[in-house]
Parts: sequence; structure tokens; C-alpha cells
Amino acid sequence: MQIKTPIEITDAAVAAGNAKVARTMHQPVSILVSAMLAGAFIAIGGTLSLIVGFGFPEITAGNPSLQRLLSGMMFPIGLILVVVLGTELFTGNNAMLMPGYMKRDFPLSAVVRNWSIVYIGNMIGAVAFTWLFVHFVGLTAGEPYHSAAVNIGVAKTSMTWPVVLVKGIGANWFVCLGVWLALSGHSFVEKALGCWLPVMAFVALGYEHSIANMFYLPLAMMEGAPISIDTCLTNNILPATIGNIIGGAIFVGCLHTYLHHRRKAS
Repeated sequence: MQIKTPIEITDAAVAAGNAKVARTMHQPVSILVSAMLAGAFIAIGGTLSLIVGFGFPEITAGNPSLQRLLSGMMFPIGLILVVVLGTELFTGNNAMLMPGYMKRDFPLSAVVRNWSIVYIGNMIGAVAFTWLFVHFVGLTAGEPYHSAAVNIGVAKTSMTWPVVLVKGIGANWFVCLGVWLALSGHSFVEKALGCWLPVMAFVALGYEHSIANMFYLPLAMMEGAPISIDTCLTNNILPATIGNIIGGAIFVGCLHTYLHHRRKAS
């Protein structure tokens, strides 16, 4: 079976986005729980990315791109779980709700409502997984993982606001391209590969994903990094979130809808 055409992908995004908005209006608790699962799934990807990517210090010390490649190869399991199991991810929804909104199927207030509930749920799920399944059980207590977690947190909160913003645009441009590619497929392999390629690239390139950072930054604090919640929010999470919205909503959702949505015959 052939993959969907760009027009068919956009049609699928319209249907999926409309369903998300309807579910948000009528089943907000269900959306919240689904978003919590998605946050945990992204944290799973972050955990694998950290453990595998930083687990070969003797080899990667002289080959810095290898560490980035290993981390990038592991992280996409998070988005694969989100897409295949149908959970709610804020960054993916940045793009998915744009086609229906542009076609005036629902107002901007419906978009904001969905994004708000899903964002909160993602944060709860990511932080809860990080504390219970990573920090509490000691996955990063020993070296080289302890130092890696701390250094990642410090590095992410030491960048300037504009840099984090632009890196946030890049991250969700790539992530939402992965979601778009997954919409083109019919089988599990097609959907997984669609997710894997762009997400692997964004991690390897070092872009900033707000939901992933809801894993990395809390973990860094749990491991004793000299950063505060306020620093994490103002120096990273906020600009990354704004950048993610731009990268997903405009660069993918709006642009591809403009290019490929079915126009009514005049």
C-alpha cells in the first residue's frame, strides 16, 4: 500500500485535529490523562537517550558526534509511543490543530484550551516518571549518568533567551515533521520510521523541546544541579515553549495546510 499524498496527509490532520478539539470539549479529564501518558512517554525517550548516549564515555570522548547520534537514535521511542498509541502531546498538537483552525472548523479558544490542558498533563507525566522511574530507582545515581544529567541541566539553562527560542523552533519543526510523516503511513513500521528520522535529527543537532526538558531539567535538579525551578522556567522552558509553538504551528501546521489543503471549487 502506498503512503498518503501530501493532500491526504493534510486531510488526515484535519480529521485528527477536529477529534482532539471535540474530545477536549467533552472529555477534558480523558485528555489530561492521555497527556500525562504522553509526558511519561517522552521521558522514557529522554531516559534512553541519556543512558545510551552517555554510556560509552571512553568512545565518545574523542568522537562527540557519536554521543549525539546514540542519544538521537534512542529518543524517538517517545514520539513513536505517542503517535501509535494515540496520546496527547503538546508539541505535536501545535501542528495538528492548525489545519482545522485554518479551515474555521473551531475557534482559537478551542486551540488554546487543548494546548493548555495537554501542556499541564505532559508536565505532570514527565516529572512523575522522572522522579519515580529514574531518580527514585537510582538510574542516574552513578557515573557517568549523574554528571551527564547535571551538565545537561546547567547547559540548557545557561543559553540566552534568543538561542533557546530559535532552538525551540527547530526542535518542533522537526518533531511535527515526524508527526506529519507518521500520518502518511499505514503500517506500524511506516509510522515509526516517520517519527524516528526527524526526531533523531533534532536530538543530534541539540535543539530544545519543551516537553523533553520537563524530563531533563527536573532530573538535573534531583541530581543536585545548581539550578532552581525559576531558572528552569525562565531560562529554558518558557522560550523553548514559544519556539515550539512557532516551529510546530507555523512551520508545519499552517504552512502545509496552506500548500496542500483541498480548496473548494469556485
